[in-house]
Amino acid sequence: MEVRRTVPVKLDVADSEANLLHETISEFLWAANYVVDYAWQGEYKTTSKSELQRETYDDVRAETRLQANLVQNARNKAADAVQSVVARWKQGDYAGKPQFSAPTLVYDKRCATFNDDHATLSTVEGRITAEYVLPDENRETPHSEYLFNDDYEVTGAELHYRDGEFYLHVRTKADAEFETTDDGNDEHRTVLGVDLGIENVAVTSTGTFWNGSELNHWHREFEKRRGSLQQRGTRAAHETIQSVGRTETGRYDHFLHTVSKELVAEAADNDCDVIAFENLTGIREQMPRAKKFHAWAFRRLFEYVEYKAEMFGISVEQVSPAYTSQRCSKCGFTHENNRPTSNGQDVFECLKCGYSSHADYNAAKNIGLKYLRSAQKSSDGGAPVNVRLNRGTLNVNGNYEPAADGGQNGSPREIPTLNEANGEAVSE
Repeated sequence: MEVRRTVPVKLDVADSEANLLHETISEFLWAANYVVDYAWQGEYKTTSKSELQRETYDDVRAETRLQANLVQNARNKAADAVQSVVARWKQGDYAGKPQFSAPTLVYDKRCATFNDDHATLSTVEGRITAEYVLPDENRETPHSEYLFNDDYEVTGAELHYRDGEFYLHVRTKADAEFETTDDGNDEHRTVLGVDLGIENVAVTSTGTFWNGSELNHWHREFEKRRGSLQQRGTRAAHETIQSVGRTETGRYDHFLHTVSKELVAEAADNDCDVIAFENLTGIREQMPRAKKFHAWAFRRLFEYVEYKAEMFGISVEQVSPAYTSQRCSKCGFTHENNRPTSNGQDVFECLKCGYSSHADYNAAKNIGLKYLRSAQKSSDGGAPVNVRLNRGTLNVNGNYEPAADGGQNGSPREIPTLNEANGEAVSE
């Protein structure tokens, strides 16, 4: 079985070389967006990489200083994005035209070399040498487990710029045999489902809740203050609005960084290979009470989880959210009245089997199950075999298996729901 892992490595580059990397990223993103623009023409979108190469290569080479291999990587990035949109359309999901703005750049082994302590990277003006900033050699890290492991081959990397630093997300692969359980299932091939919401920013299939009351309170207070300043209309008020905006974004980012760190830790502690979110496209239509701010926060949280998870070799995926709030995670019965609203609680009660749980927790399990079913249909041979819960697992058929030791697989942050006041925890 082929195993793939990505290891993020911080880079140490001189200012002059950093400027070259910034310029290269800018031209790479321009190239990728140019290819998307071509692919998006007409009623039928162009997804063929060979056709996109034939029709855009000369133009991109003429308009940029990118070497040939970087031009091809930009084309591949654009083509993959367009193919993903078309695939979503075929599944009945909404997806808009891709647009690349995040400062990233794709390298392969033709335009970069990867060594034990540094990499050489192609730029718009030749190659530069970027030193690795590595952790303590005495600690077991993803670097020692994958990057410096002779069993793993480096296949390429993606350059990221965030928080004022460059990071090289090095991709590796290896052929490995997984241990199997008595029933023949691969161990450690498990998915963690995550439901996003307004009252609870995130809820996992392990029963861990991250409450959004603090985040929503900040947003209301900042909105009030911003509105008051806008009414003044003075230059000083305008400058204060900008200052308030920076403070606001800083608080949000700190909160979301904390949640993302704990969420990834939840997945790692439970030996999960995949974290599954609901598709964020059209999230405001899916949540009538959600504001533009919430859509931004969900996207930012997903991005933070995505790059933090790479350090643990955990992939982050999205699935269609259709019916995840109405479907019973225990018996599969789907009905809009499974979500009663008259009792004032965010509770799920299945009309068929009587299963009762917190609605967000039920949805998180359904998101994990939906990814599990889609992965089982894939041909890569490495599909996860179960969804991690707070006291065991669910398999692809929705059958519950308690933890081997009878204890909880969830973290100490697991929150009892429904009968919280009575000290009763969620049951499966």
